[in-house]
Amino acid sequence: MSASDTSPVHHHMERLAAEGIDVVRVTYPDLIGTERARDVLLDHLPAACDHGLAFCRAVYHTSPQGDVVPVSGGLDAGLPDICVRPDLGTLTALPWEPGVATCLGDVTDPATGVAAPESPRDLLRAVVDRCHEHGLRPVVGPELEYFLCDAAPGTPAGWHRYDQAAGVVYTAGLRADGDNHLLRTLRLLRAMDLGVTSGNHEFDGSQFEINLTHCDAMAAADRAFRFKAAIKELARREGRLATFMAKPFNGVGGSGFHLHLSCVDDRDDNVFDDPSAPYGLSATARHAVAGILGHAPALAALANPTINSYKRFGPDTLAPWLIDWGLDNRSAMIRIPPERGSGSRLELRLGDASANPYLLIAGTLAAALLGVLAGEEPPAPLEGYGYDTAKSAVLPMGLPAALDALETDTALAEVLGKDFTTSYLAYKRDEVARFQRHVTDWEFTEYAYHL
Repeated sequence: MSASDTSPVHHHMERLAAEGIDVVRVTYPDLIGTERARDVLLDHLPAACDHGLAFCRAVYHTSPQGDVVPVSGGLDAGLPDICVRPDLGTLTALPWEPGVATCLGDVTDPATGVAAPESPRDLLRAVVDRCHEHGLRPVVGPELEYFLCDAAPGTPAGWHRYDQAAGVVYTAGLRADGDNHLLRTLRLLRAMDLGVTSGNHEFDGSQFEINLTHCDAMAAADRAFRFKAAIKELARREGRLATFMAKPFNGVGGSGFHLHLSCVDDRDDNVFDDPSAPYGLSATARHAVAGILGHAPALAALANPTINSYKRFGPDTLAPWLIDWGLDNRSAMIRIPPERGSGSRLELRLGDASANPYLLIAGTLAAALLGVLAGEEPPAPLEGYGYDTAKSAVLPMGLPAALDALETDTALAEVLGKDFTTSYLAYKRDEVARFQRHVTDWEFTEYAYHL
């Protein structure tokens, strides 16, 4: 028996073949959190593991419309490769794609052998390692909302909401979901080991939320990334569109990406809990809150990463646009849920559903860690209904201002990595410039007839 026959990859191949699987889809997140992938025939999995799969590094610099943005290390370097190797520990069958399993990929620069600087998964891994150096093991629970749409040929957008029933907040069943989208989706996702637990119709017609269990930060990001990709793929199978866009429709609310964050120590004790401390929150928890508040303007560039993101903000939207925190207060940017003990945590409500899970979690952890290291206390928590600019500072109200805040927040950029921050700023500023040159439907409607 050869060494290759007893290798871990060989054991995985035997198991997959016994399950009738002959293709492995290797996926990884690009800079904006969308899925890039290659299908590998099972017989060629060992070669993919040994030598990696070559992709052009400029995939990180490619816009949703297919334009290659001039980011350092891409066009200027002659469009070099990145190398993606299957992470076999993440292998799972695709319940809706017979004969196909999927796994995440680890991305390196073949010239140096180290992680590619734009790789979101490796960025989060580095930030988690920094937390571990200070005795903190972050635990994250993601909450994601999305809209489901049906095709609408002949309309400007080409899509409309799948169901426009009003007043069906926090419901399940046919009342707000005539085609049983939610039930069907929950059952299919259950087999993917994503930690899916429950789901419901959300605030606006055709808006849904599916909950994932809390787990360590890297696993939480992996789950959220794969969850978003799976939701979109399942919608495509039915000729529909599932969108995590922040605010896809006028006249209705947006979709959030809330993060529940706690930290445990090496004994798995929750270090955010302290019954004898103010609010029942330990000094570590309060310092983490102060850090997130202090770095919130820069964090918005990762949590609210698109031009569209800032159209979700505004009074009475339940989308935070002021820098504040409160005790079980959903009008605050940071909410402290009422549980204490092992359930002590903060909920960051800043993010919208378009955020890259790896970058949102990495940025939040970096800001919290900086707060813990600085040892500063947060201001008094918000009381009553928020959105009062006399009480709290306003977040950046547009992507350009958020990008400027990220650029000037050198402490946060240092934790995230200067190469990543430089690439992200260049990519996103190109997005802003392209939007500013684009003539919108609103402009034509507003001006063309009268001017």
